[in-house]
Amino acid sequence: MRQPTVLVRLVFVVALAVWAGGARAAGFALIEQDASGLGNAFAGGAAVAEDAGTIYFNPAGMTRLPGKQVLAAAHAIGTNVNFTNQGSTLAPPAPPLALTGGDGGNAGSWNVVANLYLSWQLNDSLWFGLGVNSPFGLKTEYEQGWVGRYQALNSELMTININPSIAYKASDKVSLGFGVSAQRIDATLSKALDQSTICLGATAAGAIPPGACAASGLSVPQGADAQQQLNAGAWGYGFNLGALFQISPDMRVGLNYRSQIKYSLTGGSTYSSVNPLLALSPSFQNTSASADLTVPDTASVSVFQTFGDKWEMMSDITWTHWSVFNELTVNFANGAPSNTTPEQWLNTWRFSLGLNYKFNEQWKLRTGVAWDQSPVPNPQVRNPRVPDNSRTWLAIGGSWSFAKGASVDFGYAHLFMPDTSINHTESASGTVIGTYNNSVDIVSLQVVYSF
Repeated sequence: MRQPTVLVRLVFVVALAVWAGGARAAGFALIEQDASGLGNAFAGGAAVAEDAGTIYFNPAGMTRLPGKQVLAAAHAIGTNVNFTNQGSTLAPPAPPLALTGGDGGNAGSWNVVANLYLSWQLNDSLWFGLGVNSPFGLKTEYEQGWVGRYQALNSELMTININPSIAYKASDKVSLGFGVSAQRIDATLSKALDQSTICLGATAAGAIPPGACAASGLSVPQGADAQQQLNAGAWGYGFNLGALFQISPDMRVGLNYRSQIKYSLTGGSTYSSVNPLLALSPSFQNTSASADLTVPDTASVSVFQTFGDKWEMMSDITWTHWSVFNELTVNFANGAPSNTTPEQWLNTWRFSLGLNYKFNEQWKLRTGVAWDQSPVPNPQVRNPRVPDNSRTWLAIGGSWSFAKGASVDFGYAHLFMPDTSINHTESASGTVIGTYNNSVDIVSLQVVYSF
């Protein structure tokens, strides 16, 4: 009776841990779904199938796991997001002025992402699996008063994905897998509002009498900031499909597809430090808000090859349908104008290659490289909330089987990113011009127990 109780508690703990926040792979996707894969830069994810992490990368891989297995993993992800201003300017109708403020400090941070997987062989041909993970995540937080504050202060997106799956062993050479996902997403977005520039614009449009801005202390652009914060969340539903083919005793090929998930987010918009002159405007009144968001579908092809008893090589190609993220429109219930941010993201490719060396029955060393293409097409589309660029992965890791049915996996990866330029204009927020110097470090640890 104790075993199910322990598993239920473990699911609950990991479900809480995935909300601790995260850093993105390309775009705002999180590929950190097990620690064993990190050591290979997640090369061959749909074909390796050596532990229950295969439930995410290819559920058909469960047919290679006899009996029952539990996997719990944690990933510490540290991002460095450092901006250098190179001539950012204020929005009209103010005169051409430089945006004031600092560079925002390091907008990155260390966050923890956790995963839990349970695999259970029901009979000779059927397996059941359950995954709890976080496929998407984002966190950037700039210092108050930085130069780009009218476009972004805090940006946080968190997901929790509950993914029951089944796998069917059709023959010794072919296995098939299917899963469904119930995925929760929550987002928080905040920014500053230049009340003086907004007031001057309302005066030019005839909405506020001449002289009212000066009388209310709103005559100097960037002299009286308010702040807006959006909070919204929703549940969405999708599915995943996988197939695993044993081409020869030394080679297998895996295919995996995860569907896109559509959300109708609901929440609220709140304001602080609003000048009384503007407080009557719907654009400065607390209200409920809504937005539609689609996260992309992905498709992967992976190969796993052994060379004798010591060496293993794996490779992977993954396509992500990021063009579904074309724009983000927030609608307000109080009659304020909708806020639309064009995104215009492009579909991307990820290529990876990994190598393992087995010292003995207890120890295995891993290494891997990957190139992860960014969906952000140019500096005009790139914005401070997601100052994304393509990145190159270098990874190392290892496995230690310390007892029968029990092992520990660990890994480290550094993600190199080139200097990233931005020249992003928003009509009410001005133009942020400059360069980002970004990088990511990931440290992962997992425990696997088979019984």
